[in-house]
Amino acid sequence: MNPDAFSELAAARYSVRDFRPDPVATEIVEEILEDTRQAPSWSNTRPFMLALATGERADRLRAAYIAEFDVTLPVQHKKRGAMVRLALSGKAPDGDYRTWAPHPADLLPHSQAVGSQLYAHMGIARDDRKARDAAVRRNCEAFGAPVIGFVLVHKGLMPFAALDAGIMLQTLFLSAKAHGVDSCPLGVLATWRRPFDAEFEAPADYRLITGFALGYASDAPVNDFRAERRAVRLVPARS
Repeated sequence: MNPDAFSELAAARYSVRDFRPDPVATEIVEEILEDTRQAPSWSNTRPFMLALATGERADRLRAAYIAEFDVTLPVQHKKRGAMVRLALSGKAPDGDYRTWAPHPADLLPHSQAVGSQLYAHMGIARDDRKARDAAVRRNCEAFGAPVIGFVLVHKGLMPFAALDAGIMLQTLFLSAKAHGVDSCPLGVLATWRRPFDAEFEAPADYRLITGFALGYASDAPVNDFRAERRAVRLVPARS
C-alpha cells in the first residue's frame, strides 16, 4: 500500500456542515460497514452498536431533535430560573452522558478557538444570538445529511467500549471518504435519548454516546472551513 495514499485520505476527511439531499446508495453504505468490521477491539468484544436512519425516519429525528433543542434555549441563554423550569417540565436532557459538561481548563481554549473561528468564517457576530442559535440548530438537523447515524456503547465495558467505538467510527469515516461519502460527528445528538428511543430499540446495557452524519457535501461556503489539526502531544519521559 502506498503510504502517501493513506495520508491523502486521512487529510481529505473533514467535518461537513452542509449536505446535499442526494441519498447514499444502500450498497455503498454496506461496503462502508464491511470496511468498518476491520477496526480493532478490546479482546475482540466489539462493545458498540450502530443505528442508521434515512428517509422519513431521518426526517422525524430531525424534527424531534430540533424540538428538544428549542426547549432548552432559555437555559443556553442563561435566563434566570430556566433550568428549574426545564426540569419541572419533564423536558430536561435525558442523555446517557452529560454533553453540556464544561471542558477541562487546559482543553477549553481549543474549543473556544475553533468556535470563534467557525462563527467568524460564517460571518456570525459574537453578540448575534439568533444566528448562533440557528447555527447550532443545524447540528440537530444533521446538517441535512441523508443518513443519520448513532453510536452506542456497552456500559459494562467502559471506558474501553468508548475507546473501541472511537476507533470504529474513524474507520467508518475513512472508508466513507474512500467511497466519496462525506461525514460529520454529531455529539449533540447524545444530549437526548427520547428522539432516538422513539425510533430504535437498543438493548438495555447500551448507552448512546454520539451521533454522526453521512452524505455528500454541498457547495455551501461553510464547507470551506477547516479546523486546526494540532500535532499529537507526547508525554515526556522521566529523566
